[in-house]
Amino acid sequence: MKAILGKKVAMTQIFSEAGEIIPVTVIEAGPAVVTQIKTVETDGYYGVQIGFEDKKESRTIKPERGHFDKAGVGYKKHLGEFRPEEGESYELGQVITVADFEEGAKLDITGTSKGKGTQGNIKRHHHRRGPMSHGSKHKRLPGGLAAATYPSRVFKGNDAPGRTGRDTVTVQNLELVKIIADRNLMLVKGAVPGNKGGLLRIRTAVKGQGK
Repeated sequence: MKAILGKKVAMTQIFSEAGEIIPVTVIEAGPAVVTQIKTVETDGYYGVQIGFEDKKESRTIKPERGHFDKAGVGYKKHLGEFRPEEGESYELGQVITVADFEEGAKLDITGTSKGKGTQGNIKRHHHRRGPMSHGSKHKRLPGGLAAATYPSRVFKGNDAPGRTGRDTVTVQNLELVKIIADRNLMLVKGAVPGNKGGLLRIRTAVKGQGK
């Protein structure tokens, strides 16, 4: 199991050897550096923390500087953690790059979806609209939410207007089509969550290898 942090650059398309068009997302991934190794003795589990994208010392608070100095690595803007499979070992300061992955592998990619602000019940929950004619005043409004005398209240959990987007979303089993190692780029088939420049957590797929 391999993992790395990256950011979404753009979407484009490439041609396969058979001449087929493949839609891809371009991801700048790494280089990431191991900033902490968690052990069963001290933390109760085995995990690896990695850092991505350099950060100025003036923008780093003192506890963060101590954390990075202890690991002997530069200051990083983003941190992520993953749990390696049994038998895998990492060292503090170890650098992880796109070259550690293989073309054709399946990936699980996690990001933050685009925020859409406050939206109505039609866009947010895909409700049907009301009639558009005969003087209707119920075109895009929510329907009745409460009963009459009993229970004379609105039950919790009803679909209603509200904040939409900016959720943590994972897309599974995306194919790694191409690696451009000298530019730290991955070309992944299909779309990934989030805006351009958004942070992504990339790891080999939990379910899809070998399919």
